[in-house]
Amino acid sequence: MGLSIIQVDAFTSVPFAGNPAAVCVLSAPHSDEWMQAVAREMNLSETAFLLPETDGYRLRWFTPAVEVALCGHATLASAHVLWSEGHLAPGAIARFYTLSGRLTATQQGDWIELDFPATRCTPIDPPAGLLDALGLEPGTQAIAVSKNQFDYLVEVASLEIVRQLAPDFTRLRTLPVRGVIVTSRAEVDSEYDFISRFFAPGSGVDEDPVTGSAHCALAPYWGDRLSKDTFLAYQASARGGVVKARLAGDRVFLGGQAVTVLRGELVQS
Repeated sequence: MGLSIIQVDAFTSVPFAGNPAAVCVLSAPHSDEWMQAVAREMNLSETAFLLPETDGYRLRWFTPAVEVALCGHATLASAHVLWSEGHLAPGAIARFYTLSGRLTATQQGDWIELDFPATRCTPIDPPAGLLDALGLEPGTQAIAVSKNQFDYLVEVASLEIVRQLAPDFTRLRTLPVRGVIVTSRAEVDSEYDFISRFFAPGSGVDEDPVTGSAHCALAPYWGDRLSKDTFLAYQASARGGVVKARLAGDRVFLGGQAVTVLRGELVQS
C-alpha cells in the first residue's frame, strides 16, 4: 500500500473554489527531494506533509518549485484532513511545528480557526520594476507600497483595479520576495472589509487563489487604516475565497472553511 494523499479546497465551503492543497500524512520521515518531487507532481500551489510528533505534527509546505516558510491554506487543509480522516478526535486542537514556529488550529462550528503570527509591513518607496510589472501608475492607481519579511504589499485605489490586474509574471519573477499582495478597501455597502490578490511567480505560483499567510500582513495593515481588529476579507482570484481575520497583538487568527475533493494513493512512496 502506498501513502494516502488528499486534495482539499480551502477557504471555501463548496468544491472547486477556494485554494486547493494536497495533504500527505507520513508515517516516517521522507527526504526533502522526495517531498519536492511529490509537490511538483501534484502541481498545486502547495502540498503539505505532516509527520506525527509527541503532541502534534511536524508540518512542511512545498510549492511545485520551493519549500515555503508559512502557508495558511495548506495548514487549513491539513487541519481539515486530521479531523475528517480520523487522525484527531473532533474538537481536539491541531498543533503544528513549522518553519514559522508553533501554529494551532481549532474547530469553530463549520469553520476552522488558525493561530498565526502577524507579519506587519513597513512602508517603503516602490522598488524598481514593481509597479511597472503590475501595470500600475504611482499615485493615481497605487496608493502605498510596504514590505514584510516575505512579500511586497501594494494598496491600490479601487477594487476594480485589483480585479482587473494582469501582471507581467516574467518581470515579477525577478523581484527578491516570495510574492506581491495587491489590496484595496471593499465597497462601502459590501459585506467585506477589503479585497486582495496574491502573485508569487518567483515561488512557482503565478497567482495563488486564496492566501492565508497574506492575511497575516493584511489584517494589521487594514487594522491601522480601518481602526478595527476583526475583518471579513475576499481574495478576488478566479476561484475566489473568503477569509475571516482577527487581529490580536502579534497574532492573527485566520478563519476558513474547507472541503475534501479527492482521495488518492501515492504508489511510489
